Amino acid sequence: AVLGSLRRGEGGLDRFWQSLGEAYVRGVSVDWDAVFAGTGARRVDLPTYAFQAQRFWPEAAPLEAVAAAPESAIDARFWEAVEREDLEALTAELDIDGDRPLNELLPALSSWRRQSREQSTVDGWRYRVTWKPLAEPTTARLSGTWLAVVPEGLSGAAADWADGVLRTLTEHGAEIRTVTATTADTRETIADGIRTAGPAPAGVVSLLALAGENAFAAGLGVTAALVQALGDAEVAAPLWCVTRGAIAVAKSERLENPAQALIWGFGRSAALEHPDRWGGLLDLPVALDDRTRDRLAGVLAGDGGEDQVAVRSSGLFGRRLAHAPLGESVAVREWRPEGTTLVTGGTGALGGHVARWLAENGAERVLLTSRRGPDAPGAAELEKELTELGTQVTIAACDVSDRDAVAALMARHPLTAVVHTAGVLDDGVIDALTPERFATVLAPKADAAHTLHELTRGLDLSAFVLFSGVAGTLGDAGQANYAAANAYLDALAEQRHADGLAATSIAWGRWGDSGLAAGGAIGERLDRGGVPAMAPRSAIRALRLALDHGEAAVAVADIQWERFAPGYTAVRPSPFLGDLPEVRRLAQAAPAAGGADGDLSPAESLRRRLAPMPQAEQALAVLELVRSQAATALGHPNADEVGAGRAFKELGFDSLIALELRNRLNVATGLRLPATLVFDHPTPAVLADFLRGEITQDGSAGAAPGIAELEKLESALSVLDPDEDNDTRTDIALRLQALLAKWGEPHTDSTGETVTEQLQEATPDELFDFIEKEFGI
Repeated sequence: AVLGSLRRGEGGLDRFWQSLGEAYVRGVSVDWDAVFAGTGARRVDLPTYAFQAQRFWPEAAPLEAVAAAPESAIDARFWEAVEREDLEALTAELDIDGDRPLNELLPALSSWRRQSREQSTVDGWRYRVTWKPLAEPTTARLSGTWLAVVPEGLSGAAADWADGVLRTLTEHGAEIRTVTATTADTRETIADGIRTAGPAPAGVVSLLALAGENAFAAGLGVTAALVQALGDAEVAAPLWCVTRGAIAVAKSERLENPAQALIWGFGRSAALEHPDRWGGLLDLPVALDDRTRDRLAGVLAGDGGEDQVAVRSSGLFGRRLAHAPLGESVAVREWRPEGTTLVTGGTGALGGHVARWLAENGAERVLLTSRRGPDAPGAAELEKELTELGTQVTIAACDVSDRDAVAALMARHPLTAVVHTAGVLDDGVIDALTPERFATVLAPKADAAHTLHELTRGLDLSAFVLFSGVAGTLGDAGQANYAAANAYLDALAEQRHADGLAATSIAWGRWGDSGLAAGGAIGERLDRGGVPAMAPRSAIRALRLALDHGEAAVAVADIQWERFAPGYTAVRPSPFLGDLPEVRRLAQAAPAAGGADGDLSPAESLRRRLAPMPQAEQALAVLELVRSQAATALGHPNADEVGAGRAFKELGFDSLIALELRNRLNVATGLRLPATLVFDHPTPAVLADFLRGEITQDGSAGAAPGIAELEKLESALSVLDPDEDNDTRTDIALRLQALLAKWGEPHTDSTGETVTEQLQEATPDELFDFIEKEFGI
């Protein structure tokens, strides 16, 4: 929007204040404290009577993105300058002098075209987390027994805050049973405490994030143990993890506790791994008031539609992902490296790309650190390459999570900028993660960022760049430890930015040809899931733009929503993605694809379909369901490769894929299936037999006689290559035809007469005898 601050006869300060107000209601951030400074103005509460029961503000329908060529805006700007014969604008766009000859124009045009396309590509990769105002809860009344898990030994303000939360639950109707836990507790000790706390709860509220008040990442470790313990204790109630100042919903709000953001990254992955027993993430302000406490109870008493919520005295806010193209926005600076720039993980793939970019842009000195330093593969070649570009290079072996080691390194090399790219993976489902596996991932990523932050806080850095990952933004099953570490980096950057310190955190998607997810099994999984690799050159451009525009946190990822969103939301809806135009269009198309049963849940639709079928047909229908869901989890286009009798392990299942299949079958059947499902029932045929019995509850032991053997035969034949031995194929086909002919013959009794012939010739008494014998009536 473009707003004027002058009008005919209205050029005073009042007109300017009115223009500020017009900008503010259209979404522009205005520093009202500065506007009213020195006037004696103060904030007052709005009357509450109009907002006690429901939200009255009209909510406009979201605008759909206009379909247009990605580079249309850039093309339009160029051709507009041509049509106006605006030489100055045209030469500025092409970055050439106005008096250069025509033979130099073609290369300039070619370069401009490439850069404009790359700019459009990068704009399509950019996303930002926003906070959407939510309607007030319709009820704040809780019921039943709620389990509250709190850290042992809280004191001071943290203890008062925790008491306020628990008092809120009690005052709003919940019967609270408290379990305390220490950072040294294991899943076994916490599970024992849960079992002795009483009957199955209606909900679980965790305040274990407070355990990290005085020890970095302590709250994360005990929260992970709690999730494991709840599974061990077979508690099916939803778990809500509550944090204190772990996020900021507006630029005017300072993020107080970035360490508690670890819980948010972890929780987003827990929601994908355990959708059936996950409630959500709640962030409360450092100071609680009555309105905040009422809203907290309202969220817990609600339908769980929102699972990432910030509760503030001003209202409720839901976390959302939004596109963040730069378009024609003007950069606030043109960042260039000066002095010494530290690049952690500098000898790795991502660090190498950054180091080359720094050298190409005139860096005087780069300090590259890694665990092996000069002995790292490719370090010598990288040093030579950078030196030839005119940059002084130092490669050092340093554990950047070791405060003393980093301090000693900084004493020898005074820094002017930091780029933190270091990181490692140790993927595994939450149930398999140990404190050691968390430490392996957190140390080079989150602990190192914390150390760098503390040691450079007093320096006048021109840049403090953190290489985060989109796993922290979205969550990712099997990467809860990595997601937690990355969420911390984003939160740390926001806090530093609010404090006036240099900070830019970029939550990267997948880099092509390099990085932790470049190829192998991880790369294949991301390809199937709709997260293709980004060209490193374009990713570096995105880095430069984020620095030039002074952004605190941005996500940069190439996501194909038509492939990513269905898999991401298959086992749990995601309000976080719901406002993206691409996801909204998919949701609108889904009911049409559902057909007549579109209003039924998948589980109810399955039960209705199975109800009229005989047992043998039920077995085949459920087997087809298992095979199709297994194929989807494996990334196959159809179920042809999933033989009924082949072991899941032989098909390529690991713990993560097994968890995905379990979650998909939970949704499809409406059952609550154990995490060990595919290990307890090792083939699709065995699993389908189990599921059919659970769904129909008919007490039958299994499929009709012969069906299991027939399924094994079908599975064995499905993996044979019919072109490998034509004689074998012919022999199998003849034997199958003979078997089919035999089973197609009419059934006869011992006298050789068919049952039909006997019934046709039977007397009435013989008919009644037959019915009694065959049907027991």
